[in-house]
Amino acid sequence: MLRIAVVGSGPSGVYTAQALVGQPLVPGVLVDVLDRLPCPYGLVRYGVAPDHEKIKSLQNTLRSVLEHDQVRFLGNVEIGAHGLTPERLLGLYHAVVYCVGAARDRRLGIPGEDLAGSHSATDFVSWYSAHPDAAPAGFGLGARSVVVIGVGNVAVDVARVLARGAEDLRPTDVPHPALGALAGSAVRDVHMVGRRGPSQAKFTTKELRELGALPTAEVRVEPADLALDPAYASDPGTVRPPAAGASQALAAVNRRNVEVVRGWAALPGRGRERRIHLRFFLRPVELLGAGGRVTAVRFERTAPDERGGVRGTGTYEEIEAALVLRAVGYRGVPIEGLPFDGTTGTVPHLAGRVLRHGVASPGEYVAGWIKRGPTGVIGTNRACAKETVVSLIADAPSLSARRITADPLDALRAAGHLPVEWPGWLAIEDAEAALGASLGRRSVKIPDWDGLLKAARGERGPSRP
Repeated sequence: MLRIAVVGSGPSGVYTAQALVGQPLVPGVLVDVLDRLPCPYGLVRYGVAPDHEKIKSLQNTLRSVLEHDQVRFLGNVEIGAHGLTPERLLGLYHAVVYCVGAARDRRLGIPGEDLAGSHSATDFVSWYSAHPDAAPAGFGLGARSVVVIGVGNVAVDVARVLARGAEDLRPTDVPHPALGALAGSAVRDVHMVGRRGPSQAKFTTKELRELGALPTAEVRVEPADLALDPAYASDPGTVRPPAAGASQALAAVNRRNVEVVRGWAALPGRGRERRIHLRFFLRPVELLGAGGRVTAVRFERTAPDERGGVRGTGTYEEIEAALVLRAVGYRGVPIEGLPFDGTTGTVPHLAGRVLRHGVASPGEYVAGWIKRGPTGVIGTNRACAKETVVSLIADAPSLSARRITADPLDALRAAGHLPVEWPGWLAIEDAEAALGASLGRRSVKIPDWDGLLKAARGERGPSRP
């Protein structure tokens, strides 16, 4: 029998647990899925936009794994500087798999980035997703013009939430304070800006098309921006890269993105209440401000270079904005006691085995974004988890040589930890359903640590909405 700890209850952690209990070579494996939060599901709960109910329904699949009789959920357990050390954790289990994702956003590294009104899209998503670490005060939605820097799915989600009417979000689980702030929003123009063209943007076509389906908003595209993109000016089925002499087929998703944007560029304005401006070939160089607050973003016009990237042209443009959200990617965060590659933002590994000074560390493994970087979609984590589990099971004979007789849960409690087990999470679900009913809505997320932990203990009574 192997006792395995999986740190992180998002898709990569749960898929790792599923692969561990599903493999036939060590049928008696027991898996504890640990999480710093008292709630499971990771970015599916706290990163997927509230109006994406089909994606959020993935929680049902993850739930079935966490309810498996060989799997145990232990929330409210922190690993690292302020919690249990990796060394101490490994002493409680035969092996530990870290699936902690990439929690930090990337910065732009330009002047003015720290002005008031400049935020990461990660923080904005955490706010409208009711993450208990999110700032409760919210964001400056009194701004009429907002700039979202980035052209990936996170940028699309943020732009859509800003442009969507609050009544459309009322049936979702968005926290009540955020719903109220969005209802009073003065935002009328959302500028989503990328430094390259639509053929190189990272959003998926389904997400992109949703911008054009908003009932109270319209999408506007500058034809002059698109004219710089070789795939826009030519047949989108093929594109001749400047550095290559032969035609090269454009990937299907990129081709569809170009076609969608091309269609929007041909549409006349419809005079709707809000506007989403898709801008391309603009690189942010400075956030401008007055009185310590951001007032505009200065961009340099870019153009395709001969290497498939872009170069600056020396021409500049300013877009007025009192709120700026950067959505330029995620980065892994080091866990004290684990090796970390600061260049890639990942834990060094070989087929999932953690490497310390170039040598595999017995019993320590990684999966998910902390293993490979913030790439791929949710489903990518399945294959990633499987590779790690194959390595772990191959190591099982040496791992099982260590005798572990005590239940790790008893050791955690003895060390002063107060794990939230599965019944505690179910109590949180019940409390959120009750909160929603009291507000005339469906289930509404509890947005603060105190409320979540009280709910986990079954303490009823008023909870901050």
